[in-house]
Amino acid sequence: MANSRSAKPTSRTTPGKTVHKIKITLRDSRPPIWRRLEVPSGITLRELHDVIQAAFGWEDYHMWAFESGRDRYGIADRDLGIRSAASKQLRQVAARTGDRLRYTYDFGDGWEHDILTENVTEPEPDTAYPRCVTGRRACPPEDCGGIWGYDYLIEILADPHHEEHEDRLEWLGLDSADQFDPTAFDAAEVNSALSVLRTVLAKN
Repeated sequence: MANSRSAKPTSRTTPGKTVHKIKITLRDSRPPIWRRLEVPSGITLRELHDVIQAAFGWEDYHMWAFESGRDRYGIADRDLGIRSAASKQLRQVAARTGDRLRYTYDFGDGWEHDILTENVTEPEPDTAYPRCVTGRRACPPEDCGGIWGYDYLIEILADPHHEEHEDRLEWLGLDSADQFDPTAFDAAEVNSALSVLRTVLAKN
């Protein structure tokens, strides 16, 4: 993956505001697929959705929701019992170190992400948020059948003699399996994707 230089901070941090350090892990991924991010504590769950999409490399094609206790937040839908994610901030649902919530993307494939608040700190001077501190492994392709379908996809790509090998390469738009590396992770690339969100979130 090509390295990209992160956008420079546009302003100093505001006294009294805090930053959440969160670890987001794709549930049931083995080896684990995860990202460690720092985000403004006042970020809404609607904005956090955008951050997660950018950090993992999802393409925002599908429905999504956060779960905190018995409450669900996403695009408001009374029939599904989903409240507006724009009405709730991260610091309201995962305020302290050790607090958790869940984020599900694509109700069909069911990509479940466990979100852990690792720390709540003062922002660093002249630092732009959100930012990715580190992470592991590539995001699965969209619509590959959830985590179990992804495991099967990797198995197929690793076996050039598998009867589905060529079909899966064509579906992914690849010439060879070497072009897809499930171990790949590039923090600079993630931060480049996050940079477009920083101006919007600077108010939090």
